[in-house]
This record gives sequence, C-alpha cells and structure tokens, in this order.
Amino acid sequence: MLKKGTKMYSILTGNCPRCHEESMYENSNPYALSKIFKMNERCSHCGLKYKIEPSFFYGAMYVSYGVGIAFAVAAFVISFLFLGSSLPTAFIAIVGTLVVFMPVIIRLSRNIWINFFVKYDPNSVKKYEAIAKS
Repeated sequence: MLKKGTKMYSILTGNCPRCHEESMYENSNPYALSKIFKMNERCSHCGLKYKIEPSFFYGAMYVSYGVGIAFAVAAFVISFLFLGSSLPTAFIAIVGTLVVFMPVIIRLSRNIWINFFVKYDPNSVKKYEAIAKS
C-alpha cells in the first residue's frame, strides 16, 4: 500500500519528497513539542533544500485548516453517530481531538504542502552523488 515513489508514502512518513530516503525532520516524533518545527536544512541523499524559499511553509497553514476539518469531522462521526453521544459531548470530543492531534496535523500539513511542489525522482540520489564527486 505505501510504496516508495508515491506521494502518500512521503506524506505519511515525513520523508524527503524527492528521494524518500530520510526524514525531513530533525526529530521524527511530532510530540517532541520543542522540536516540532525543526527541519533538516537539506536531504543528505539527494540535496533537496526543504525550505525552498523564506516563509515557504506559511502555505501549509491553508492545508492545516483542511486537515483539521477532516480530523474534526472524523471525531464528530465517531462520537455522535457511532457512540451516540450528545451534541455537547461530541463538541468536546472534537476539541479534544484537535488538541491531541495538533502536532500530527502540523506535520501532515507541511508534508502535504511540500509534496505539491516536489515530485519523486528515483535517480536523484545518483545525480546528487555525481555532482558531489565532481
């Protein structure tokens, strides 16, 4: 299901969108809150610069809104429709879900955003090594 070379692989694992060889983040745990935004400067395998331009990841805020809505709808459906809770309880479940999953939402949004602009290239590692040797 999650094969290297797919956008979904890069989005869900947080790996480099060009070569899929290493994590973009210094700490792969999104719940290490002091390091949630800390990213490697470049991929050590293909040389991709993650922050393509200053303030590049501001666009991820728009993606974050959509991802947050998806989490909120899922929380509502589970609590209200499947578990049969009241509307106030479902609202509390939505808020709790968004608070608990906010680090995951932030990382997913960044991963989705960079994958809009960078495509997978299986030969990128070889190209980078050839450039580095010369």
